[in-house]
Parts: sequence; structure tokens; C-alpha cells
Amino acid sequence: MSERILIVEDEEKISRLLQLELSYEGYYVEKANTGRKGLDLALEQSWDLILLDIMLPELSGTEVLRRLRKIDSLTPVIFLTARDTIPDKVSGLDQGANDYITKPFDIEELLARIRACIRNRLLVNEGIKETYPPIMRNDSLVVHTLTREVEREGVKIDLTPKEFDLLIFLMKNKNMVLDREQIINHVWGFNYIGETNVVDVYIRYLRKKIDYKFNTHYIQTIRGVGYCIRESEQ
Repeated sequence: MSERILIVEDEEKISRLLQLELSYEGYYVEKANTGRKGLDLALEQSWDLILLDIMLPELSGTEVLRRLRKIDSLTPVIFLTARDTIPDKVSGLDQGANDYITKPFDIEELLARIRACIRNRLLVNEGIKETYPPIMRNDSLVVHTLTREVEREGVKIDLTPKEFDLLIFLMKNKNMVLDREQIINHVWGFNYIGETNVVDVYIRYLRKKIDYKFNTHYIQTIRGVGYCIRESEQ
């Protein structure tokens, strides 16, 4: 059975090109040219992957993804964007996108990213990805992995999905120094294609939320190597 891909793109030329290329590769393809129609199709049917433009009529791609992720946290989504700045890319990943590609794009690169996302989805479905204990602690920092709740010194901390995934990977490997490649492989996936400085960006976001407001800083930078999370010295 061929994988099912939904294209949500209002530019007919791009949408038609994607449909032809993906159909030629053996995928089953459907299209939507507005954000609202795309959201309806995304929720009404089962998809192996969604290609989602950010700039859409009726509902933006970001809003479509936000609503989708409230109900479906697993279907891979690749953002199609004309914006090529780090904040825009980080924002898309924060909303729950699995990857992004900037227009104009090379079709072979897009196909590679699609295959990577679908492979990662299969790994999740087969239970191959690493699991974590229900509660993880680092001194006063407490993480509930099942409910994705985080608190420190009794104060609730709101994290984005990627910030949360980064935190539990650091805590799983407490006191171990992790380089950027290790972090990308486990948090973003082995097939992630993008800048490695996305790790530095997310470490900075995480520190602002779990460290800077408190007296003790748990996340440590090991210059020239990477990062680790450590308990405070008693």
C-alpha cells in the first residue's frame, strides 16, 4: 500500500508539480488550496505525511499545524516556506513541524526529507524510539514524561515540544557531555537536514526557562564539545 501524502499549498503551479512528482514516486496524493480545507482533510483522513505551506488563505499554515497538533501529535509535517531566517525556522519547529524546506527547493532534497520523516514515523509506531521513566528528577527540577509537565521548586514551567524533548534527553544522560550531533540525532532525528546551531538556539531557550530564574544553573556548556545537565553540588 502506497504512503498517503496531503499537500496544502495555494500556489497551483507548485501544488501541481508536487502532485506529479510524488505520484510518479508511488505516493497517493491529495491537495488542498486553503488552510481551512487542508485542516479539514488532515483531521478527516489518515496521512503518512503532510506538506504544509505557511502562507495560506483562510488559515495560515502555522495555525493549521497548531490546531492539528492538539489532536494529532504523530503525523509528520514538513513546512514549505519562503522565509529563510533562523527565527522563522525555529518557530515552525516549535509549532510541531518535523522539518521545513525553503522555496525554491530542489525536488530531490524534498523527496529525501519526505522519506526521512516517514521512516521516523515508522520507528515511532514500532516502538523503536527510546522510552523514558514516568518521572525524571534533577534536584528541584521534576519532569513528568507522560503528561509532559515540568516544574522547578514547585513552579510550573511551560516548554515547547522540542524544548521538552531536549530536556528529557539531557536528563536521561545526566552528567554526561553530549555533542551537537548526538543531540540532533536523538531530538530531531537521524535524518534531520539543517543547521547544527539549532541546538544552541534551543539550549538558550531552555536555559531561560529552567535556569536563569533560579539560583542554581543545571545546564552546563563544555566548550568545544557540547552540553550536559548536572545536579548542583551539595
